[in-house]
Amino acid sequence: MEKKKALHLNEIIYASRDSIESRRISNWEREGLIRKIASRIYTSNLEDTPEEIIQRNIFPILGNLYPGAILSHRSAFEFAPTSNGQIFVTYTYTKKVKLPGITIRFMEGAPAIKGDTSFSGDLMVSHRERALLENLQVSRQTGADSKTLAYPQIEEKLEKIIHVNGEKELNAVRDRAREVSEEVGMPKEFEKLNKIISALLTTRPVKELKSPVATARAKGNPYDPARLQLFEILFKELKQQEFKNREEQNITTQSYRNFAFYESYFSNYIEGTVFEIDTAKQIIATQQPLAARNEDSHDVLGTYQLVSNKLEMKILPFSPENLIEILQYRHAILLSAREDKKPGKFKDKNNQAGDTSFVDMELVRGTLMQSFDFYKALTHPFAKAAYIMFVVSEVHPFLDGNGRMARVMMNAELSSGGHTKIIIPTVYREDYLGGLRRLSRNDDPKVYIRMLERAQAFSHTIHGSEMEVMEETLRKSNVFKESAEGVLKIVEY
Repeated sequence: MEKKKALHLNEIIYASRDSIESRRISNWEREGLIRKIASRIYTSNLEDTPEEIIQRNIFPILGNLYPGAILSHRSAFEFAPTSNGQIFVTYTYTKKVKLPGITIRFMEGAPAIKGDTSFSGDLMVSHRERALLENLQVSRQTGADSKTLAYPQIEEKLEKIIHVNGEKELNAVRDRAREVSEEVGMPKEFEKLNKIISALLTTRPVKELKSPVATARAKGNPYDPARLQLFEILFKELKQQEFKNREEQNITTQSYRNFAFYESYFSNYIEGTVFEIDTAKQIIATQQPLAARNEDSHDVLGTYQLVSNKLEMKILPFSPENLIEILQYRHAILLSAREDKKPGKFKDKNNQAGDTSFVDMELVRGTLMQSFDFYKALTHPFAKAAYIMFVVSEVHPFLDGNGRMARVMMNAELSSGGHTKIIIPTVYREDYLGGLRRLSRNDDPKVYIRMLERAQAFSHTIHGSEMEVMEETLRKSNVFKESAEGVLKIVEY
């Protein structure tokens, strides 16, 4: 009977002062149904290591063995052990308790106050304002041994409050923290918090801030730090690779314009602006939109106006501010007929594709400006092209036309450097989008770079002063087929 009951025991069993329960636990241990893994802690799990068992049950253990303890300081934000296995808890005494895989750092401090929340059994958690003050205490340790987060991390948490809920909420945090500081005896910590908040709200000097994210916010150019990390991943991969020099072959005005026609035709086609090829030729030749499709026609005309102009395609950004200027004036040309899409202006509402959300509208300007440091450190035209194209695509700064703008910026880098521009044909659409997704979602730049290299190798075969010759090569390359109907071929001469 006893064995049958033991089969349904919880994974964690605690020692008991009750004599009957204590004897039962001893019997289970003697029969090999449970084992002791730490002081006052037993387990019915006979397979996993004590470290694994303790780590996944640490919060119930704290609540059971130390009722009234408060998960505090950095642990109140992280809800996990540090990289060297430490958890920080406010309690009735100061002590270090070692369990398999985890060290509990008890610190004597004020008991739970209004707003602290119950987390697991009798374990409490410091609420946000209390935790902020705790993390501004002086710590004699550093890194993973420190009970507090680093200053920049605190600043970034406060910056996120502004980003999500505005300055009003950050002021409310300050007001609540002032009250809490009096209750738990942390006036010095409140003064530190007040200085950070004042700097973020620009009522104190910005130089007092340490976090780049918080500093950018205070200067009026907040940015998306996760996207900057992604841009850095791409930048590092581009710096490590060697890229082929594919020199521009369409050097005459006529051949350059011929290539630009197909470049603009396909750039619009893959975004859903579909014309028969002869109809598109007519629109470009006459510079007149179709009456029945005025906006679509202007999209093709606007793209062609940009990419067929050699002088325009030699203009490259020389500063973060200039990058923004170039994007906005090119976008104004690209979508000149779509007033509802606010040509030349950054988006005023957030956009997404499927389950992918692009950079928040409030962070567009700052994210683009922050991206410039990586851009200017690249030298090869292909590397700069691949980088700037992904930045514009990932930020998605406009309500519409972002894909076309990204490709215009990419080809300006190549054209300015005397290299072959890139056409993304219909048949290659899924490869193109797949490379972008792989980098955006999986932090893998290799597929994206290989995709663009193949696209440029194909584009290098498209040249000549006669459109018929170009079009013959294009047809042999399967470019007019849908992705499901064929694959992109590179026709060798």
